[in-house]
Amino acid sequence: MEHPENDKAYKGLKVNDGVEKLSSINPYLALKKRRKAVQLTVDDYVNGILRGDVTILSRAVTLVESLLPQHQAIAQEVVERCLPYSGKSVRIGITGVPGAGKSTSIDAFGMHVLANGARKLAVLAVDPSSERSKGSILGDKTRMERLSAHPNAFIRPSASAGSLGGVARKTRETIVLCEAAGYDTIFVETVGVGQSETAVYSMVDFFLLLQIAGAGDELQGIKRGIMEMADGIVINKADGDNVEEARRAAAHYRNALKLFPMPMSGIRPQVLTYSGFYNIGIKEVWDMIYGFIDAVKKNGTFDARRHHQAKYWMYETINEQLRSRFYNAEGMEQLLTEYEQSVQDGKITSFAAAAKLLDIFNKM
Repeated sequence: MEHPENDKAYKGLKVNDGVEKLSSINPYLALKKRRKAVQLTVDDYVNGILRGDVTILSRAVTLVESLLPQHQAIAQEVVERCLPYSGKSVRIGITGVPGAGKSTSIDAFGMHVLANGARKLAVLAVDPSSERSKGSILGDKTRMERLSAHPNAFIRPSASAGSLGGVARKTRETIVLCEAAGYDTIFVETVGVGQSETAVYSMVDFFLLLQIAGAGDELQGIKRGIMEMADGIVINKADGDNVEEARRAAAHYRNALKLFPMPMSGIRPQVLTYSGFYNIGIKEVWDMIYGFIDAVKKNGTFDARRHHQAKYWMYETINEQLRSRFYNAEGMEQLLTEYEQSVQDGKITSFAAAAKLLDIFNKM
């Protein structure tokens, strides 16, 4: 490009050509060959899990969470073969109102158990999924700074994908895989607290409910069905000026628990206060948990609870499989569209449409 300013008439003035604009794409990117993931066999998955290979364990969990039929078939075989090596861990469910400090507490609890007897810890953290996009942030690791860097901790965030109780659809199978990989303590963190949140109770040995002072009096607590399931309640953020408020909240919950019948375990839930941020009272919380586990193993309710859970998940799996087969049946998508339009046009009721679709499915 010729610049008129470089004409002889403008002595002492020199304008150089500009630098060519570079591409925003990394020129070295094309030189890198994309490595295709090696397809693993069922034996590869099982052997890798049994020797504690974290990478293969992560891939197996991804396989379990997949909705593809071919992945589900492989995952089911892997889980079945890992089942004999499972069942030897202590499973702790942790739930609570949003903002109660679940992730902070898990970070503090995890470091405590790893320093006091536990060899390996797995954290199955369930993130809420968007109702619109179905996406999930999966950012729990950022709130578990110390555990994320610990070599004996495995943190696996999963999207809830709208599943009942805020528990990821395949968390139960993931627990089996983690136990087969040698994890002797497993935390299951749920999305939040609610009537359907009790699903987590059906997969853990101890169900811990985290609360904060000012979340409601004992009457408010009674209305939450979750309290009937809790094996222990902990009031978090009992530090600074909040100590007395936390103690009062603990007293309210103790009064509320007196109105409930004795749990199946035969042990009345304790209510403690602690601070996850300042690591105050963590030992007392774990003394309560370990004391509960020892007691239920002695009185036989530990095994009874696990047997009941196995039966519960058999029926849950039946419900899930029936739902999956219905929606994936050949021609069902077109039929659903037709009946959906008929319902919207007022030609048929929702209940009659559902009954007809089920009749058609049963004859397929």
